[in-house]
Amino acid sequence: MVILVFIVVLWYSGLFFQTFFLHRYAAHQTFKMSKFGEKLCYILTWITQGSNYLSAYGYGVMHRMHHAYADTEKDPHSPKYDENLFKMMWRTKKIYADINSQKAIIEEKFTKNVPQWEKFDKFASSWGSRIAWGIAYTAFFYFFATAWWQWLLLPVAYMMAPIHGVIINWFAHIYGYTNFKVSDTSKNLLRFDWLMMGEAYHNNHHKHGGRANFGGVRWHEIDVTYMIMILLDKMKLIKLNPVAVVNREH
Repeated sequence: MVILVFIVVLWYSGLFFQTFFLHRYAAHQTFKMSKFGEKLCYILTWITQGSNYLSAYGYGVMHRMHHAYADTEKDPHSPKYDENLFKMMWRTKKIYADINSQKAIIEEKFTKNVPQWEKFDKFASSWGSRIAWGIAYTAFFYFFATAWWQWLLLPVAYMMAPIHGVIINWFAHIYGYTNFKVSDTSKNLLRFDWLMMGEAYHNNHHKHGGRANFGGVRWHEIDVTYMIMILLDKMKLIKLNPVAVVNREH
């Protein structure tokens, strides 16, 4: 039971900072916050993602490229141009690494105002940090696993962020329903997104990329992350940009 709770906590805490900080803030800037809040989010992203830590800069730049080039040869991750999800994610990893290491030549429109904390990213992305988190996860399993099958969840802890990524970047471009006609294959993967905290409303997001609320088009599209953002806005910890009411096209 302890192991299952641990995996659930890792899943949703890491996912929250991915969708809240990396996606809605770094990539799309759907809200504003102080420099202190930004630095705190970096640290909390490292704590919650651990061995899976993703850079706000690398993620933000790559995600802007995904929107600009969705389902074309320049898309960092598209099921249309890779035979399977493993090849897609490997290509994504290489592009992400080139962005972070400044090896890739990136247009200014993709980098403008994307937050960057190079020293912290270097530390949090280092093999030393990743291995230390991996050892910590393994030790936790050693002390708290009570059945052999629970050890099967250890690789999930190691690879949580890539698993989150493949759910949206692969499956949400193949399965689901649409509210809007767009020039790509994005779909809303789940009718009620209990799994991905709003990220599964991918078709909505591709139509209205700058909208903080990824749901809210149909009555059942509840975006849990946006609900949390409203609370943070009321507490004056962030400042949400205005969110337009939108109606589905079909």
